[in-house]
Amino acid sequence: MISMTGERWWRRLPAVGSNVAARQGARGERLAAKWLKKAGLKIVARNWRNPSDHRDEIDLVCLDRAVLVFVEVKTRSADALVSGYYAIDRRKKKALRRAADAYLRALLPADRPKTFRFDVIEVQARVDGTDPIVRHFANVPLFEKDYWV
Repeated sequence: MISMTGERWWRRLPAVGSNVAARQGARGERLAAKWLKKAGLKIVARNWRNPSDHRDEIDLVCLDRAVLVFVEVKTRSADALVSGYYAIDRRKKKALRRAADAYLRALLPADRPKTFRFDVIEVQARVDGTDPIVRHFANVPLFEKDYWV
């Protein structure tokens, strides 16, 4: 047993739902939005929640010219075992899909885009405290080819 002043070492780590993790996630989302704006995308919504199920959330909704882009942001520390891209498992994809469906259904038929896609932004904090590394994965498979609302 490894102890640090009488506590097990894992008790000193921030919990996934803790304020530290929430602040890190919010910072990652701000950096991702900044990254996307520099790339020419327009931010339409942040942290959009499905009105019928508030657990389903889309981090960023953007416009890339005429394409509506749903963006999931994953912020990780430099020593994370799983990268942000691979942290989006089947369960998370189902929740994102439900949220994207609800978002599209909430739009008036005339306002619905003909094309939409799903992107992942991975923000990786560096150990030395310098600017984080931002990776943008565009058009990640979430929707079937013939999907429509």
